[in-house]
Amino acid sequence: MTFAISRRSALMGAGALVVAFRLSHVDAQTETGTGEGGSKHGLPGSLDDTPRLDAWIRVDASGAVTILTGKAELGQGLKTALLQVAAEELKVPFDRLSLVTADTARTPNEGYTAASHSMQDSGTAIRHAAAQAREILRDEAARRLGVDARLLQVRNGRIFAPNGVHLGYGELIGDQLLSVDASRTSRLTAPADFTVMNRPVPRIDIPAKVTGASAYVQDLRLEGMLHGRVVRPPSYTATLRDCDTGLAERISGIVKIVRDGNFLGVLADGEWAAVQGMRTLAAATTWNEQQALPDSANLPAALMNLPSRDTTIRDTGRPGQRGIEVEGTFSRPYLTHGSIGPSCAIAQFKDGTLTIWTHTQGVFFLRNAIAGMLRMPVESVRCIHAEGAGCYGHNGADDAAADAALLALAIPGRPVRVQAMREQEHAWDPFGPGMVVKLRATVGADGVVADWHHEVWSQSHMMRPGPPGTLIAARLKSDASPPAPPVALAQPEGGGDRNAVPLYALPNCKVISHFLPDMPLRGSSMRSLGGYLNVLSIESVLDELAIRSDQDPVSFRLRHMTDPRARDVIETAASRFGWAARAKYSKSTGFGFGFARYKNLEAWCAVAVEIDLARPSGVVRVRRVVAAVDTGQVVNPDGIRNQVEGGILQSMSWTLFERVTFDRTRVTSVDWSAYPILRFDSVPESIEVHIIDRPGDAFYGVAEAAQGPAGAAIANAIRDAAGVRMQDLPFTSARIRKAIGA
Repeated sequence: MTFAISRRSALMGAGALVVAFRLSHVDAQTETGTGEGGSKHGLPGSLDDTPRLDAWIRVDASGAVTILTGKAELGQGLKTALLQVAAEELKVPFDRLSLVTADTARTPNEGYTAASHSMQDSGTAIRHAAAQAREILRDEAARRLGVDARLLQVRNGRIFAPNGVHLGYGELIGDQLLSVDASRTSRLTAPADFTVMNRPVPRIDIPAKVTGASAYVQDLRLEGMLHGRVVRPPSYTATLRDCDTGLAERISGIVKIVRDGNFLGVLADGEWAAVQGMRTLAAATTWNEQQALPDSANLPAALMNLPSRDTTIRDTGRPGQRGIEVEGTFSRPYLTHGSIGPSCAIAQFKDGTLTIWTHTQGVFFLRNAIAGMLRMPVESVRCIHAEGAGCYGHNGADDAAADAALLALAIPGRPVRVQAMREQEHAWDPFGPGMVVKLRATVGADGVVADWHHEVWSQSHMMRPGPPGTLIAARLKSDASPPAPPVALAQPEGGGDRNAVPLYALPNCKVISHFLPDMPLRGSSMRSLGGYLNVLSIESVLDELAIRSDQDPVSFRLRHMTDPRARDVIETAASRFGWAARAKYSKSTGFGFGFARYKNLEAWCAVAVEIDLARPSGVVRVRRVVAAVDTGQVVNPDGIRNQVEGGILQSMSWTLFERVTFDRTRVTSVDWSAYPILRFDSVPESIEVHIIDRPGDAFYGVAEAAQGPAGAAIANAIRDAAGVRMQDLPFTSARIRKAIGA
């Protein structure tokens, strides 16, 4: 059994990727898609994969309207935004709509909820489906009333004739009225006529979350439910040597001990009994372990020395031009998702069907993986999305679902709830991969960047379910699934090389991606993938070039930027921050700036920060942050601000605090004391987010737009305050003290 993947184990499991991905019709080189690449029907968003209108919009005889999406609410405010889009185009009051999120038995298959694609894919599909459904209903009303459709008005879910006669949607709907494929053109509502979109509608998911009501899968309780816990191996390569189940079986409330190969689980009537049983069983279990992890003290070198598949993703001009040279090797440690609520799932095996309530980001892929793990027909497994507490990226949600599925099979008919313990969540999380960027650049005598050479080393950022071998339980069972082979996400979105190609006009530019098939630690998708480190590195070197050539950092960026929308966000952030008039109040003050367009395809974001760096202690205090963002057509401005603010705070935590630690055998950062994160007392005094609205434009993903620019701005502010360039993340107080010689 192994979870840190080697080339040999990947080759042994290569067939699983092909089979599983064919079953789910997924393109292995995309993070979110459900299709096989390219447009199928020439339809917008996810309509291209699921063109039937009633797959997205359902109207019943009472006039009740249900919207369906294959995407999941992960705390990003998606439910509210999608309902706003539907309400706007259907002309139905917002509070009269209901929404069904990802469910393998009910909703379209929209792949993963990832890569800031939800509004671009699902929002676009629902907007066009709703607009076309409205016109179909209007045409049906015109037919029944014998009136020219152009004379009819639609409001509040009813269609009005000039003489005042009106018909509701429920009166017009028939069994097959919306059972038609979408057309390529839609009559969309003009931005000037919006009454719901581009409005700060309160999020519908917030009340339950702030009042302690049932909001998450962790809160779900089903009749007759049992509680389960699993005993995880102490390390990736550990194998079970001996297990005495006797003491655990005698604990009051224990229903069953489940052992299948290296998989150990406990079922109990109550949650505390399950926890006691798990701890007792763990204490009575011995494992064989081996040293299989790299030297954490020299992780960058360890990564750069691994075998790699090298790809030149940009090669323009004549690299090697001379000038003032700046060189740096930047590194990111492994990062854990650190979900505040440990991963959880509920499963029930009844009448030959396995139903799983899960906070996965890809219900259809998880269904396929669990069906493969259990050797069950895909049709016999149903996955229903339920929100998770602190869920984003590829965290432990899928593993909790697989654990629950295995335990549910042991007690047919009874729902089984499984929740990870904190140490399991931290030790077995599919981490955001450790990475290295080596960058060399020069600025010529004319003040223009003359040469740019960027190399990035990273393992796969895409080990989500699809193949069963991505699940811990599937690798632990006696009939273990082969390890899933590493997936290299292709450009232009990319994985570890996401955002490695600068958006700036750099005529002599070479970018090389070193993809690492070997995975020293278990890793997968974390917000922005490789974009965070690539942007931080690019913006750090660009800033250093400006300093060395005696140019203002913002002016230097604008000098090399031809994209007008990029210029707008840079200028807006700088202006609102007061960049030109900035003044240091003390030697500890530092100012920094960062910019990127996420994936060079999604939202544009620029961030300016002011910090205070206490030289005796090395502690960084971020005082003020100003961001500007262009995300195309705005649906909910508050939602955009929430996402950008959240991205800034998460980036602060990554940049200043977070790092997975491990020895040669085990992950050691298994609690919050060993894995510190940003605390409330470190939150900036002020965060401003300024939105550049683009009425009538497309939706551009914003959820991961701020992480890179925010980290870069902090790095540049530290350079401004301390006079030294930090390169190895996180920039902890101890590392800063050492760098400045305090």
